[in-house]
Amino acid sequence: MLPSPTAATRPDAALLALRPTINAAATDAEGTVGHFLHATLRPVLKLQNDLLLAVVTDFVHEHHIALRPTDQHHQLTELLTRNTKLRYTIVGLITGQFTAAEYAFYRPQRAELNRRMLEMTLRRVLDQVALIN
Repeated sequence: MLPSPTAATRPDAALLALRPTINAAATDAEGTVGHFLHATLRPVLKLQNDLLLAVVTDFVHEHHIALRPTDQHHQLTELLTRNTKLRYTIVGLITGQFTAAEYAFYRPQRAELNRRMLEMTLRRVLDQVALIN
């Protein structure tokens, strides 16, 4: 179950206060993976957007990957789905913004939530491919 901001500890309250507000009608019941996606992952991804793009850009440059304009989407999809080091870095950037209660919810559903957060990150990167150069 996700915490209410009033029930959070001081560091957790500070983390929650940093997150942007996302207006979306979440129909999933509290304590479900769907609710976690809307209440936690989407705001954290939005908060970390610039850093996620910078990490992908740095990875592309460090590994001398030439993104061809005609094949950028395919190349980035392959990179984000197959490169374990990059995937773990992205997961760490996102989970590092979780509160203690969110992390406790994340642990048992780690495989499913990692899959979903990487899918969401991939969509964000592909939507902003022009910023990766």
